[in-house]
This record gives sequence, C-alpha cells and structure tokens, in this order.
Amino acid sequence: MFEIVKKRELNPTVTLMEVNAPFIARKAEPGQFIILRVDEEGERIPLTVADYDRERGTVTIIFQIVGGTTERLNRLNEGDCIHDFVGPLGEPSKVEGLKKVAVVGGGVGCAIAYPVAKKLHELGAEVHGIVGFRNRELVILEEEFRAVSDVFKMMTDDGSYGEKGLVTNALRTLIEAGNAYDEVIAIGPVPMMKFVSLLTKEFGIKTTVSMNPIMIDGTGMCGCCRLTVAGKTKFACVDGPDFDGHEVDYDEIMKRASTYKEFERRERELACNLFKKEVR
Repeated sequence: MFEIVKKRELNPTVTLMEVNAPFIARKAEPGQFIILRVDEEGERIPLTVADYDRERGTVTIIFQIVGGTTERLNRLNEGDCIHDFVGPLGEPSKVEGLKKVAVVGGGVGCAIAYPVAKKLHELGAEVHGIVGFRNRELVILEEEFRAVSDVFKMMTDDGSYGEKGLVTNALRTLIEAGNAYDEVIAIGPVPMMKFVSLLTKEFGIKTTVSMNPIMIDGTGMCGCCRLTVAGKTKFACVDGPDFDGHEVDYDEIMKRASTYKEFERRERELACNLFKKEVR
C-alpha cells in the first residue's frame, strides 16, 4: 500500500498527489510513468511521474478527473493509501547534452513537461518555457515552470491571463527573434503537438513529443497506444513515450482518440453515483 502524503487541487479538474514510494523515487526520471490501481478491484491506469524526491522517497502524480478511476482516485485524501503503484516504466526523456531548449506544455500536459524542464535546468541548459491553457482558471504549475525557465511565456486562448494566443504563436516569435534551439520538446494535447511539429519543421528544428495522452494499459498488450512513426507501428508505452515529432502520424491518433470519450464520461458518472450512495 502506498500512502498519499500530500494532496493539492491545482484547478477544478486537476489534482496533485505526492505518494510515498521510495523504490520508485530512487530510479524515476523525467518522461517515465507509473501504473496504479486505486483499490483491489480497480482498473490499472498509467500516470506520468510529474516529480520525485529521492531523499523523502516520494513520487508526485498529477491527473485530470475524466473517468471513473480518476474520480475514485480523487476521493482519496492525505493519509489514505493507493493499492498498487508500479514503476518507473517507459523510456526516460533524453535531455543530456542539450544546451538551449524550448519546452512547450499544453493544459494538463504541463505536468509532464515540467519535470523535463526541471531536469534540463539542473543540467545547466538554457530553458525557454512556453505553456498554454484555455483560460486563467485552468493554469497549473506556473511558479514551478518560472523557477526552471530562463525565458517564460504564459499563453491563454481567451487572453484572460498572460498573452492571448496559442503556444505556437509564442514559439514562432521566439524562433524568429533569433533563438537557435538544439531541440523543441512539446507535451500536451495531440493537436497542439501536431501544430508545434509543423511549425518547427519549417525551421528545421529537432522536435520531440510525448505520446502519454494515448496510453491506456501501459504494457503494450491492449494495443490502444499504437501509433505510426515514420511509417512503422510503435507503442507509446513500451517504445516511448517520446518520439520524433516530425515522424508521428497525428491524424491517425486523433481519429482513434475520440473512441473512448463517451466511455470515460459514463464511468465517471457511475463512480460519482456510487460515492453518493456510500455517503448516505
């Protein structure tokens, strides 16, 4: 059993939990993920390692409440325990040797982008952090990103905070201002990663994207995280989650991703109804 030692609401639909998991904390690296089960009868879901503290033996996860399992997970509080918490899994992000990098995060994908930016900062790289959200209410990890970024750009779709516009607007401005990046790392919704990759391809800048958003089973057995990269079939959980952003078939992924939205909605409703019955 893995105790929750800290819980914090980042916005109305996104929660941060710090979990006591010393063996995972000892080996975890940015880009990797864990698989958890809330209880003995729960389903297995993958969540990215958002941070880790090797001395305290804790691992931080950040999740959006979208389905039944994340709804049940969010019902747990500090002092409660998660039944299973396995990892670290997946290949770590390759950041050694990079000198100047733009790290682009979109929405809850900023929880995955932040540890990468933090690692780059610790290695002495110049980090330009660009984060984007629909509006001010949904902003997460702003202070954390600012602390590890030499240049920081906050973008919102409606202009309610930071600059109005998309992350691609900010990235284009920085590139055209003469910033020569060794690499751009983009993590967020699949459409965002697609358009970041299209932009960087114009300028010939190496780009890495994380396919965490399409993982379900986390072992390669379900096949739901399959994607086409450079014409070959890959699996995000065992071959990635990081891939060359200029080689990913994003349209294929987006077409398949919509398959699970209705199922997630129904499962969350069931979880909420079950919780209401339990507290009566």
